[in-house]
Amino acid sequence: MTTAKDLFIITMDPGPEHAVGQGDLSLALAGAELIDLIGAGAVTVDGDRIVPGESPAPDDRLLGEAAAQLTRQPPHERIEDWLWRRGRDLAAAYQAALEEDGELTRKRTGRSPFGSERVEPVDTPGRRRAADRREEKEPVLTALASVVGVDGGRSDDESDLDDEAVTTVVAVVHDAVMELEAVRQRRTIENAAYANLWRGL
Repeated sequence: MTTAKDLFIITMDPGPEHAVGQGDLSLALAGAELIDLIGAGAVTVDGDRIVPGESPAPDDRLLGEAAAQLTRQPPHERIEDWLWRRGRDLAAAYQAALEEDGELTRKRTGRSPFGSERVEPVDTPGRRRAADRREEKEPVLTALASVVGVDGGRSDDESDLDDEAVTTVVAVVHDAVMELEAVRQRRTIENAAYANLWRGL
């Protein structure tokens, strides 16, 4: 299991006070992939740019896809641009992959056979590992989970992240999630103003 898969699983587990938005989660998953690629030596970070390395990506299909999408020619891609590009619909891709791997299952809510379906983690070694990382407050997973509002929101103390590149990625993920929230709020205000205009208010 990768950091991105662990992150997806803990956001699905019962416990978070509010559902994590797909857009927020997709950005955080892209950040988690980048952090795993840094850890594997497949990329390095130079300022705010992602520089592909010589080491191969870890043996994981989605991480392999992420590595294949890296910009290999200078000027290398900015972390923020990578998050938005790679993050498009990434939560859906991880859900499909985890269902295929048997890590997630679909269950109907309520007694009706026609009730809405929800996706739940299955009790597997992968889920237990993700839960252990969460309980142990593993710094990278905790930081990314906090960015998307799991475990009480973001902590300002990122001193546990002892790698400068990882700290940079987490900070850029946080900024991207805040930017997405600002876009949502702006649309809400614009839609409300438009509705009021039609009501003659």
